[in-house]
Amino acid sequence: MLLVDSTIWIDYFNGVASSQTDYLDRILDWKLILVGDLILAEVLQGFRNDTDFERARRALEKFRQVSMVNPSLALKSARNFRLLRRKGITVRKTIDSLIATWCIENRVPLLHHDSDFDGYEAHLGLRVIRP
Repeated sequence: MLLVDSTIWIDYFNGVASSQTDYLDRILDWKLILVGDLILAEVLQGFRNDTDFERARRALEKFRQVSMVNPSLALKSARNFRLLRRKGITVRKTIDSLIATWCIENRVPLLHHDSDFDGYEAHLGLRVIRP
């Protein structure tokens, strides 16, 4: 089981080849892939035309959808963000803090290519898939 970040889905839908998108392509049919509601919103809001939006929506609905945010997780995310800031690590996007914290709390590895997650891996135990 793993969560795939929007950075990978966006590259995948745009046909960008990388070790992460190649890995995703290899595991699509045999590994349990989770799509978080936050990630779903991030990915789908980027499509400019309705046809591509619907194609991506249908593709993503084939995977297990999970809700990622509740008040408890929001509080943990804020604490994690502040802890990293005290260590001199600036996370640029709140949504990345929420995603990383959800993965840490649920012990689900993350497939990504976004440096905002590096501090969570180095200091807070985020498990990252490195294909």
